[in-house]
Amino acid sequence: MIKNIILFLLLFTGLAVKAQHNPDDQIMSDNWDVIGSVDFKIVKDTEMFAVYNNNIKKFANKPFELEGYIVPIKDGMKQTKFMLSTLPINQCYFCGKNGVPIMVLVELTEPIKFTYQTITVKGTLKLNTGNAMDNPPIVLTAAKPI
Repeated sequence: MIKNIILFLLLFTGLAVKAQHNPDDQIMSDNWDVIGSVDFKIVKDTEMFAVYNNNIKKFANKPFELEGYIVPIKDGMKQTKFMLSTLPINQCYFCGKNGVPIMVLVELTEPIKFTYQTITVKGTLKLNTGNAMDNPPIVLTAAKPI
């Protein structure tokens, strides 16, 4: 179930969305613009690949910082692996009110307590070249809250 939800989110990562949300809640930054510049090539129903431009490639395997909202992929108050979104979870697709916001997978070195407030994390930006239906295309690894 969770894998299907993540795959659905990844299908729409970086796509323009006409969402009805409080614009003051949406995180906008140069780094999110870089993440949002990724395109996707759909090969068939079960295969989709990220197409990275030079703007994001220059950050690959380097420290990268993002502010955003935690979208858990597992139950629990402490999170080490979660999606980071430009919109709060109460304004996301699952509420049925909005489109899917841009998201990246974050893998923290130590757990962080779940919060509805924004967090800022810094980690190594990894660009996955495999099938985006199986793995998130953009990951912040060895990340730490700052």
